[in-house]
Amino acid sequence: MMTLDNVSVVLVGPQGPLNIGSVCRAMMNFGFSDLRLVNPEANHLGDEARRMAVKAGGLLDKATVYTDLGEALADCHLVLGTTRRFGKYREEFLHPDEAARQLLPMTEKGRVALMFGREDMGLLTSELDHCHRFVTIPTCDALPSMNLAQAVSLCLYETAKLFGESLGKTPGRKRQADGNVLEAMFTHMKRTLVDIEFLDPANPDHILRSFRRIFGRAGLNDREVRILHGLWSRIDWVEADRKKKSE
Repeated sequence: MMTLDNVSVVLVGPQGPLNIGSVCRAMMNFGFSDLRLVNPEANHLGDEARRMAVKAGGLLDKATVYTDLGEALADCHLVLGTTRRFGKYREEFLHPDEAARQLLPMTEKGRVALMFGREDMGLLTSELDHCHRFVTIPTCDALPSMNLAQAVSLCLYETAKLFGESLGKTPGRKRQADGNVLEAMFTHMKRTLVDIEFLDPANPDHILRSFRRIFGRAGLNDREVRILHGLWSRIDWVEADRKKKSE
């Protein structure tokens, strides 16, 4: 089962406590919990880091500090490192959304790492040698390097978004009804509209196709489908009562 608990955020040589605190806040925003610091040059437990972490200060307390990068990555079977150093031996760079698609399924097999370098020079070549794939963020040539915490936030957002989609969660959007649920509703709809002579029984699908497109654009969820079922059922009842009275 995919899980964000198996994703480690590894910061190599972070130089600013404000950035470390901001990274913790982003981690808590998106559901990540394992922070690893390799030879940090800043105090991650100081007031500046805590001020930026806000309510994610607990992640600062739980952060693991390493003096050796290999040790920090020892339990990770996939390591994705972020860089803008496009050496001739580095190919097939991933953008953050592509990195998420590579990384997330691998959490089913164990721990994976997203690794970020120093604010001023990123990851060294020897550190990039620990990576299985490389991630780069497409930025403007006028200012290609990103702030560390912003880069981490962007990568975590893409991973968390994909994870949510795998669970059927789309924040800010409704989960659409399954195809079989929609087909049952359209079958009921066709029967009802034919019965009240709105649709031509000889060719009911001609107009029904327009309804399919209308409701397709709406992206109905299960609740909305149930409401429409209720509408057709009410029309069925009214039509049956009308016919009964006319007889």
